[in-house]
Amino acid sequence: MRSFIYVIFHPLQTLNLWLENDPKASVFEVLYLLTIFSAFGIWLVFDRYQKAHNSAVPFRHNPPEAADPEWQSLQIHNANLKSHLTEPELLPHHFVGERDYITCFDPANSLHIRTVIADNDREIQAKIARARDAQVPWAQTTFAQRRRVMRSLLKWLVENQEECARVACRDTGKTLLDAALGEILTTCSKLEWLINHGERALRPETRYSNLVMSYKKSQVIYEPKGVVAALVSWNYPLHNAWSPIIAAIFAGNAIVLKCSEHVVWSTDWFVGAIHKALEVCGHDADIVQTVYCWPNQAEVLTRSPLIKHITFIGSEEVGRQVAVAATEHLTPVTLELGGKDPAIILPDTDLNKWSSVWMRGIFQNVGQNCIGIERLIVHSDQYDELYEILTERAKKMRLGSVLAPSREGYISTVDCGCMISNDRFDLLEQLIFEAHEAGARMDVGGRQYRHPSSHGNAYFSCTVLGDVDPRSRIAQMELFAPVALLIRYDDIEEAIRIANGTRYGLGASVFGPHQDLCLEVARELECGMVSINDFAVFYLLSYSQDLPFGGMKASGYGRLGGPEGLRSLTNIKAIVTDCWPSIIQTAIPKVLDYPVRSLVRSWDFISGLVILLYADTYRARFNGLVQLTKAQR
Repeated sequence: MRSFIYVIFHPLQTLNLWLENDPKASVFEVLYLLTIFSAFGIWLVFDRYQKAHNSAVPFRHNPPEAADPEWQSLQIHNANLKSHLTEPELLPHHFVGERDYITCFDPANSLHIRTVIADNDREIQAKIARARDAQVPWAQTTFAQRRRVMRSLLKWLVENQEECARVACRDTGKTLLDAALGEILTTCSKLEWLINHGERALRPETRYSNLVMSYKKSQVIYEPKGVVAALVSWNYPLHNAWSPIIAAIFAGNAIVLKCSEHVVWSTDWFVGAIHKALEVCGHDADIVQTVYCWPNQAEVLTRSPLIKHITFIGSEEVGRQVAVAATEHLTPVTLELGGKDPAIILPDTDLNKWSSVWMRGIFQNVGQNCIGIERLIVHSDQYDELYEILTERAKKMRLGSVLAPSREGYISTVDCGCMISNDRFDLLEQLIFEAHEAGARMDVGGRQYRHPSSHGNAYFSCTVLGDVDPRSRIAQMELFAPVALLIRYDDIEEAIRIANGTRYGLGASVFGPHQDLCLEVARELECGMVSINDFAVFYLLSYSQDLPFGGMKASGYGRLGGPEGLRSLTNIKAIVTDCWPSIIQTAIPKVLDYPVRSLVRSWDFISGLVILLYADTYRARFNGLVQLTKAQR
């Protein structure tokens, strides 16, 4: 160590430019010192250049007033998306009588936020056209330029995470914690993956060749498709909007986003941040367009010949309609249609150890998760204990609005927010009633919750149902609600049959003391993703990072995350070139050239070539070479 330090500082110890005839001073030491400082100077210039061209560009995007917990507005009676039809005072001042509108409101408090004019056919077509025009120069940008946009967005999101969380809470009624986990963390993770690994996924690849084509070089390149579309759900307005947008533009595309009519207000603000990032980085913000319309207008987007790919996140019913519309121009579609995810709890599992994971999996975002745990399949020996654990914990769950002003503030005292609306409450209560009548056990929840202080009408009690028949309607339908279903099993084969016994196949979890056994069970499950002794970690590692996210059966097809998802947004093109064009190139042998002179000799030539290349013994290959040579004469 002392020698190493001496080598570094040797010139400083021995160099003496002020003493003449010093025997310790030499020209080599002067050059050594100059080299060190020159190299350091070059590094500083290079580092400054990299920061100037690649670092995040800060920008401001002011939060809306409605995100303030102290904000007040008009209370809507029986708030819904069409409240403006019964309460004219909700309409904007520039009201246009022949147009459709969408009422934006806080479902947790029924506070009116804004009434938005819905896009008509002409406006949707114009947005698609603007995206097409803006995509042409954007496709020529480098990955370094696209990464800079991603870095700028990541920097802004980290610095403004509380404002983003509050906007999501205001528009959906969720809690800050649910917003932090499902909106902020996942979106930051995807941005980071694109910055660090996106170029690698889209970089041209060299593929293997065979003997007969050994003089050729095979490559696969990933070209932008042009304009793509995404139709996304309302449960995570920030993440569901940003995720398809950043993937599409990183791949060189423009994108037209159709958000759910439930989250028009928040999506408009979230996408506005992406517009700001593009502008400060010197790019045309028109590569990102947002459509606000009712579902009956969406076919203008899905049937457009300018749209080259469609991503859909939502219900199976609407997903089928999107897939049918896409066939008009054979537009490729990725469908994520939800699921009925099971958690198989193997015998001798430590229930207390994992109960918090199951509670989060069931009640995160009030159960409005496509990969939320809807069925807990537990061994009969542990059923009673698990039922008691979950029931007691569910009884302690506190529902409310995280943005409702209170003496304690708006952060504490709330475990769950409200659901997006009460449209499905009658069906939920009917399904729960049917299950209870058929013998299911219930000691908590099961009905709409009337909040004593928050005026929203979309609260549903946290519910635990035990002894559920796996063939019942409630065990077969996706609930998308804060309802846990406990199903008994007696052997592992039965547990697997129950887990696979629905139309869905998105995600699953397997819990147990022996990981090898959990893995064996996981391989038998009919789904796209499985977590072992965990809940939905494939979400952070796939939809936002390096694994593909998607399912099978009625849960859809295609993948959203990882290299597979990013490449699905590109035109995958194979290119074959000559390795040594000046030495060897393809030539048609005379025996095969048109017009064919002899069918017999031509056949002998091809047959001999096949034997030479693919026969399973060296003797046969040698005979093939002889046959090929004779046919050429």
